[in-house]
Amino acid sequence: MAESRGFTIRAATENDVPRLMGLIWDLAVYERLTHEVVATEASLQESLFGERPAAEALLAFAGEEPAGFAVYFHTYSTFLGRRGMYLHDLYVSPAYRRRGLGTQLLRRVAAIAVDRDCGRFEWVALDWNTDAHRFYEDLGAEMLPEWRTFRVVGDSLLRLAEDGGSTN
Repeated sequence: MAESRGFTIRAATENDVPRLMGLIWDLAVYERLTHEVVATEASLQESLFGERPAAEALLAFAGEEPAGFAVYFHTYSTFLGRRGMYLHDLYVSPAYRRRGLGTQLLRRVAAIAVDRDCGRFEWVALDWNTDAHRFYEDLGAEMLPEWRTFRVVGDSLLRLAEDGGSTN
């Protein structure tokens, strides 16, 4: 656990799931994506702290108040022949924005990536979020305009998986 500029950042624990779920909802409101939130405390508990965790999370606090979070996981680059780090979500509550907390969270995940010998650290931002674009570019990140994200969910995922067999 580290404290900087009045914030404390630490790895999330199982006891933090309700706090994290609340911050995830706040992020969905900000991004205008509440209709996509189907996560529950139980699914978050399983995916972050179950037998095969899919991701990790950092929580930031201002005193005892949750102030933000970052969720990240490993990827792999065949070109580098090394794993990478992917930042899935970075969120700072409105009351704590423009006080350096987003930078601290991003730097913490970057440090974890370096400690784990990751070859790259990547994330995406919504196209309309120009404040985030400037923030990331000011920290040295490069926007990759030639890449587009593709996604299949729900019935589309099931159709794609048909006859694909199991890879357990």
